[in-house]
Amino acid sequence: MFKKTLLTVALSTLALSASAHQLWLERDATGPVRVYVGDADSAHDKGEEVAKLAATTQVFTSDRKQTAKLTAKEEFLEADVAAAGDVRLFNDQVWKPWKAKDGSYQAAVFNARAGRTDTKAVLDHELVPVAAGGNSFTLLFKGQPLANKAVTVITPDKWSKGFKTDAAGRIDVPVSGKGRYVLVSTHEAPAVGEVVIAGQKVAKLGYTTTLTFVAQ
Repeated sequence: MFKKTLLTVALSTLALSASAHQLWLERDATGPVRVYVGDADSAHDKGEEVAKLAATTQVFTSDRKQTAKLTAKEEFLEADVAAAGDVRLFNDQVWKPWKAKDGSYQAAVFNARAGRTDTKAVLDHELVPVAAGGNSFTLLFKGQPLANKAVTVITPDKWSKGFKTDAAGRIDVPVSGKGRYVLVSTHEAPAVGEVVIAGQKVAKLGYTTTLTFVAQ
């Protein structure tokens, strides 16, 4: 199940507690973009736990300098995105950096995407459709494919299963019904250069990326 497989990955790669969450975006054919935090196959956070992320969450289409206005609702952040197409999210301050056993600091970076139209990567860690509207995706980290990486697929009825990318970093998602699909993957990498998050220099970064799309 999702909690057992994904949280095990999160614990081993990010050295976080069992409260490890994901951030994901949901966008329907009409209406604003919603930002959720929690477990994508079950419960999500509400109230203050959601509202406190508004100050550090960036939601945008393709240009991170042009972020959407966020409004805190009870169960999600609402992003005012007028443009059609794919939407992305970045947040590296969900948690403060923490000290590892060797004395260095680590931090968590959350990337998210809603939609499968754009075939180019914008985020450092992103699942990108091989073809617009298709069910095959390439998992990229800073433009390079990640081979043999775990990806959890959650179907509209909350069925979840773990897959792995192939040698080219690709995964074929088994789309068998209508509704919203959620893909989740994690990756860990050393910080390159002088990386400071929330005022703390960090040596290692743990990435979590999500992708959602609606099958018609």
